[in-house]
Amino acid sequence: MSSTELTPPEAARWAARAGLPLPHDRHAAVAATADHIHTVVSVLRELDFGDTPPASTYRVGKEKPDATV
Repeated sequence: MSSTELTPPEAARWAARAGLPLPHDRHAAVAATADHIHTVVSVLRELDFGDTPPASTYRVGKEKPDATV
């Protein structure tokens, strides 16, 4: 998706390509929602996760007890 806003006709076309035909009255709402999601994801793409290990290395276990309690 480009950096320009998704228009309602484009939202309808993309939905149809995905096999999800939209009623005409939903085109604008879907376009607005897609634009909002794109905005949020764009912010996440700017974050630096260089020192963050991949999620596959996370192991669930007991936390160490807090010594100050």
